[in-house]
Amino acid sequence: MSGTLRFEILGPQRAWYADREIDLGPGKQRAVLAVLLLSTGRPVATGQIVEAVWPDDPPANGPNVVQKYVAGLRRVLEPDRSPRTPGQVLSLTDAGYLLRVNPEAVDAVRFERGVQAARRWHESGGTQQALAELAAALDLWHGEPFTGFSGAVFEAARHRLVELRAVALETRAELKLDSGRHRELVGELVELVAEFPVRERLRHQYMLALYRSGRQAEALAAYRDIDSLLREEYGIGPGEALRELHGRILRADPTLTTGFPETGWPASASAARQAENTVPAHPSADSHPAPPNPTAPPSAPPPAQAVPAQASTPPPQASTPPPQAAVPPYADLPSPLYPALADLPAGPPSPFAVDQPRRERHPLPTWVSTTATVAGTLLPLLSFGTGTWLVILAYAVRRRSRRLGLAAVGYLLTAVLLVFMIATDDLEKEDSAAEAFLGLGVIGLCWLVGALHVVLLNRWVWGRITGRPQMAQARDEEHRLRREQARNLLHRYPSARLEFAIGRPDLPRAFDDGGLVDINAVPDHVLATLPGLTDAQRRQVAMDRWVRGPYASMEELAARCPLPLAVVDRLRGILLFLPPPVLHTDTPAAVEAGPTVPR
Repeated sequence: MSGTLRFEILGPQRAWYADREIDLGPGKQRAVLAVLLLSTGRPVATGQIVEAVWPDDPPANGPNVVQKYVAGLRRVLEPDRSPRTPGQVLSLTDAGYLLRVNPEAVDAVRFERGVQAARRWHESGGTQQALAELAAALDLWHGEPFTGFSGAVFEAARHRLVELRAVALETRAELKLDSGRHRELVGELVELVAEFPVRERLRHQYMLALYRSGRQAEALAAYRDIDSLLREEYGIGPGEALRELHGRILRADPTLTTGFPETGWPASASAARQAENTVPAHPSADSHPAPPNPTAPPSAPPPAQAVPAQASTPPPQASTPPPQAAVPPYADLPSPLYPALADLPAGPPSPFAVDQPRRERHPLPTWVSTTATVAGTLLPLLSFGTGTWLVILAYAVRRRSRRLGLAAVGYLLTAVLLVFMIATDDLEKEDSAAEAFLGLGVIGLCWLVGALHVVLLNRWVWGRITGRPQMAQARDEEHRLRREQARNLLHRYPSARLEFAIGRPDLPRAFDDGGLVDINAVPDHVLATLPGLTDAQRRQVAMDRWVRGPYASMEELAARCPLPLAVVDRLRGILLFLPPPVLHTDTPAAVEAGPTVPR
């Protein structure tokens, strides 16, 4: 039955069996299905489903609730299945629940493959075919994905799909500009600029389309709009490409309206590659202008009149390659996806909040720590201070503290002195005032001071006295707010990734992003600073990224490198999953193709 099932998540969530729409049931059941659709063809652990569907208040019997909703999905997806027979579409494996459907049955997968097919058409010179592919892919959208679903999992998936759609829209606008269709493009760009107000590539295309349409004053007004918006909202100015185009429009540069002018933006294939890092198709060495990947044919065949129509258009833009816009020097750092170029020297550990704090390897539960404090306090009191050094030595070994070790040695020497004084004391002779004062001092040091020291070693007690929990909580809240601000800036202003080196603690920068780490771009020595990971897990993450390519989400990272839920929770707040940066080398063709790596 799975071959006749179709699912829509690019808008309101819907499903069909043949031509009949399926009622997917209540909201939480739909959310469970959405999690499975995000991992089509891969098993999803029950714990991951609970974490995604109930991010803030998971039910106490989460696995049983998930099992109930899975049973409901089986009834609607396989209505002809007997109640006691195992599911064929939605089955339970050792690794979790697996949705066995053709990836092409999900509109998000068809959209991504259609965008990649358009990129291959464009690389081979088929502008009209690329436009047809993009039109078919963009027509799959019917609204915002995952409406009504909350939580980090759905937010990350929604942001990724919206970003991929924005790149596809920018690429389509660029292809239309290259085809000389600037007049009909102006109206479309007005709507896109309103939808994505700070995407500079859309503003660049809008200004260029206006100028080519003979509307120079409106093109200059469009620049003033984006300049005012960026300065008022973010305190920054437009990028180099927009400033250069503004100057050329002011000078009435004739090259902007003759042939195919310089746009100042990278090729659309490079831009599309940044957002399409999870689609497994790769172009082959075929030389004719057909989609190079035979296993992933275009979603819609190119129209028969497309090739003759292309002959009437101006020559391809490749004949006059545009110069790249000026970007910061760190934008040329190679991505870990290309190991042959990743020859960066290892730098110092990150100075930001991603460094692991010095703490116990396995923090004790509160009740265990409280019991240890009570028992450790009673031992010095009952032994009159002679056993204090044992308690302090145990704390020193547990916390691996040299200072506590030295303190234990001091208490031991004091206890030895106390025993020596007792053993050599002449009971028939009255002690002098100095001897009595020394004896009372030694007893007080080992007995009362030692007991008080043990009490202060309790982290909760020490934190209450010094106020450190409040300070740490305030610091963590400040870092969290900075991370949220940086994520919002990336969402509204994608080029800030390069301009402010967001998620790159290994690079010199003045912008504080709260300790975000772009796991697809940082070198391996930054991975060593990620909290909660063991050395073996860090090596596995680095090797998996090197072999299989970048990660698209926290769920994909946890699936490819099995991580405990506690570690996933700690990393979710600091990791970014951005497409790898574009490489600029003397051999762009070789780098653009990249190694053929499995996804």
